[in-house]
Amino acid sequence: MIVQEIQAKTVLGKSRVHDYTLNAYVGCAHDCAYCYARFMKRFTGHREPWGQFVDVKTNAPELLRREVAGKRAKGTVWISGVCDAYQPLEREYGLTGQCLEILVDNGWPVTVQTKSPLVLRDIEILKRAADARVGFTITTADEGIRRIFEPGAPAIAERIEALGVLHEAGIETFVMVAPLLPGAEELVALVRDRVDSALIDRDNYSHAAGVYRRYGLEWARDAHSCQERGEALRAAFEQAGVPCRKLY
Repeated sequence: MIVQEIQAKTVLGKSRVHDYTLNAYVGCAHDCAYCYARFMKRFTGHREPWGQFVDVKTNAPELLRREVAGKRAKGTVWISGVCDAYQPLEREYGLTGQCLEILVDNGWPVTVQTKSPLVLRDIEILKRAADARVGFTITTADEGIRRIFEPGAPAIAERIEALGVLHEAGIETFVMVAPLLPGAEELVALVRDRVDSALIDRDNYSHAAGVYRRYGLEWARDAHSCQERGEALRAAFEQAGVPCRKLY
């Protein structure tokens, strides 16, 4: 893993998903085969494959303090849009935690989306937030499938356990089943008592096409299969009392 410390020029970016996105890192050690953020590589100058480098914005908290003070209106901040804010390097640098505390202390709404139970380190900050949601991306209930598509990400059981801790603490939680991978149908029973809502999306990119072929899983990318499995999963969540949206 190539780690490079950089000085960023800005840290709050506009987002199509929420009002703003905040990324204290460029790149991600989780190395997910389907990652949509691969396009970010062309802005970095790195020659290494995506998933093999991380640029660390060491001045992110300093920038955020200035940018928050300069905004006329608050908006929801998505942590993060093109990396996992709680990837392993966050344990060393703590940049996401510092930025989260700045946002919470200034009354900004936050939506955290991660695959890492490291977010539990910041549970006290989240508990005092006026408006905070935490979502875990869990694409399958099959650990074998997880290892194929998300080789550097935490185990499924760790994510589910962390969801339960956050939910029990009174923090709004959600599960993001995206992309919808084989084995996702078992997730409802595992998370139903740990989340307030669920979202489902298909694999909208071709980055992992070779992985699907290599393991004989091309059927899982078929449009008809995605529609059928996605609708069945949405209905199962709803039947379990979990509000769910299918995004395709």
